[in-house]
Amino acid sequence: MTADHQLLALLLFSAFIAGTLAITTWVSRHRRGSAEEFYAGGRLFSPMENGFAIAGDYMSAASFLGISGLIALFGYDGMLYSVGFLVAWLVVLFLVAELVRNCGRFTLADVIAARMRERPVRIAAGTSSVTVSVLYLVAQMVGAGSLVALLLGGTSEVARSWTVIGVGALMVIYVSLGGMRATTWIQIVKAVLLMAGAVALTVLVLLRFHGDVNQLLTSAAERSGHGRDFLAPGLRYGGDWTARLDFISLGLALVLGTAGLPHILSRFYTVPTARAARRSVVWAIGLIGSFYLMTIVLGFGAAAIVGTGEVRASNAAGNTAVPLLALDLGGGAGSTGGTVLFAVVAAVAFATILAVVAGITLASSASVAHDLYASLRRPGRKRRYGEVAVARVAAAGVGAVAIALGLLAQDLNVAFLVGLAFAVAASANLPVLLYSLFWRNFTTRGAVWSVYGGLVPAVLLVVLSPVVSGSPGALFPGMDFQVFPLENPGMVSIPLGFLAGWLGTVTSREAPDEARHAETEVRALTGAGAV
Repeated sequence: MTADHQLLALLLFSAFIAGTLAITTWVSRHRRGSAEEFYAGGRLFSPMENGFAIAGDYMSAASFLGISGLIALFGYDGMLYSVGFLVAWLVVLFLVAELVRNCGRFTLADVIAARMRERPVRIAAGTSSVTVSVLYLVAQMVGAGSLVALLLGGTSEVARSWTVIGVGALMVIYVSLGGMRATTWIQIVKAVLLMAGAVALTVLVLLRFHGDVNQLLTSAAERSGHGRDFLAPGLRYGGDWTARLDFISLGLALVLGTAGLPHILSRFYTVPTARAARRSVVWAIGLIGSFYLMTIVLGFGAAAIVGTGEVRASNAAGNTAVPLLALDLGGGAGSTGGTVLFAVVAAVAFATILAVVAGITLASSASVAHDLYASLRRPGRKRRYGEVAVARVAAAGVGAVAIALGLLAQDLNVAFLVGLAFAVAASANLPVLLYSLFWRNFTTRGAVWSVYGGLVPAVLLVVLSPVVSGSPGALFPGMDFQVFPLENPGMVSIPLGFLAGWLGTVTSREAPDEARHAETEVRALTGAGAV
């Protein structure tokens, strides 16, 4: 990249960082210091504001960089991510949003503990939420590193590593100083910027082909190196039985995982009522659906205009397809238009990463403080203000872990990494959430077994999969302790989570608390007694 690219993009990066830090500083001066303010922003956001924030929280680096990159590399098979991420919101809308808002206070564990023994349930749910959050954060770190490496010439490993560290430090600052209110406004600003950038690029791609989508797809197939196979299923997930099962496993993880993501569930507590939570989801679905339709155009546009070979040469995982597309659409390397458009897209992508990591870090630090610390703390301590202080410290700890893992996983596709986080969320969080909301006889043992019965197999299968060892693109390519053949564990670990919850309940000697279940059911369905 030329010096002009670097200077303009860095100026835009700096402008967004300065703006978000200004928001964070302003909010920190007006905060009340309470747990409700820190975790839920005082529950003062409107459905539209929260809908934009949900979209900003959900449309991550995986969406903007990873999905488009996978479509540019694998064509039809890459679209599975766009479809899966969108369809998942129907599960959230119909089964989760309103009930979670009525039953909980700040975290997933609040919903489960409403009718169970709190201590074991909170420890299990808190552990699971932190694990999912860290996996999700790693993907954002990798996206940030790829973006800056491209900006500085594509070969700067040192710059990539320092970018990962810098993003981690910024997310800790956002969360520690501003809490949910600052994080929400950062996400709203980011959602507007991302939608505007995606619309502009989509229009430019369609104008390049005079609005002829058939010509776009034909050109993409020709420049992909795969011919018509690029537009048919099977390029990535075809062939042997392992690849086909991976396809099913990934689809299950994407569709079911969203409803178990801690940073998404926590957004429902930022609005005053369950009705507002439902309307927030409707706003989010409209924004997210529009965006994922555009990622399909951008992915095939990158294949047709830039070429699959050039995308792969820039970044083997395809994470730089959209910035390269912007450079070409603006007039090519060295042109003023190309420089401006590339810099704008790079800045929007960087804004996307910063906003998402802030939301995830807040959710994970809330789980540490509100669930783990609150369950393990010594009796007699003040709970509310002690929790907020612990949450700020926890944000730094989670950031450090995410930075370390992000440095290890720099060569993996960000959408693929998010798919792993979705698999763990669908395995550990979704079964216990649905059982708690809809099964009258569900017990504490069932809840704990459900969480660990999904979490442990999901993480273990990832460690023993080709993602970590035994393949050229693994985290540790020089080692081979691969046992599990699938890259995504969802097909195995999700049923195990449901099975463990059922088994723990039917073998439990604890009698279900009918009164607490009835109270929870009335609260979930009517909102009576909701915080």
